[in-house]
Amino acid sequence: MGNMDIYNAVSAVPGSAQKRITGGRLNGMTDINPMWRIRELTELFGPCGIGWKYKIVREWLETASTGEVGAFVDIELQYRITPDADWSEPIPGTGGSKFVAAEKGNNLRASDECYKMALTDAISVACKALGFGADIYWEAGRTKYNAAPPEQDEEYTCAQCGKTIRDGKKKDGSVWKAGDIALYAQKRYDRQLCFECLGKEIKAEKAAEKAGGLNGAI
Repeated sequence: MGNMDIYNAVSAVPGSAQKRITGGRLNGMTDINPMWRIRELTELFGPCGIGWKYKIVREWLETASTGEVGAFVDIELQYRITPDADWSEPIPGTGGSKFVAAEKGNNLRASDECYKMALTDAISVACKALGFGADIYWEAGRTKYNAAPPEQDEEYTCAQCGKTIRDGKKKDGSVWKAGDIALYAQKRYDRQLCFECLGKEIKAEKAAEKAGGLNGAI
């Protein structure tokens, strides 16, 4: 296996596994469905416990001065290329989630799923070292640990209608930035498209897939 084989196989995340974050301090970032990582790990190496596995090294709680309590998990992720190959060196990952969170009115709420969510976060961190979701992290230019990026001044032109690409509003009311629209269209259709033309392309693609499925069933 080449040095970039795993990275190249998992760097792109399908749209169905992406969700734009529209509120809070992570506003504008992209959340990746954790089950996508599990599926990709399984597809590449085999079922959990056979082709890949993780070990929980440590679980602990940290209390902040505000009264909030965070739950944290350290793991070690390992994989092997074939069932008879040696296990890889452990890949560390640390994840966290709130055990006790402050809500409006300074009311404290406890979560009985904090360690589960912290474990999911830890697996995502370990997977990132292998290149999982690299395209999203690369294009965003930031993570939840960084400050917000500068405003995008660059203009993009739609290759379909020739208009300047503007921000678009999704069905859930969230705003899709012009630069993100152009980059997404470039990756999916090999050309930059505006929000309207991109929508038409996606609809046409789905219609063609549906027609192909119907023809195959006849």
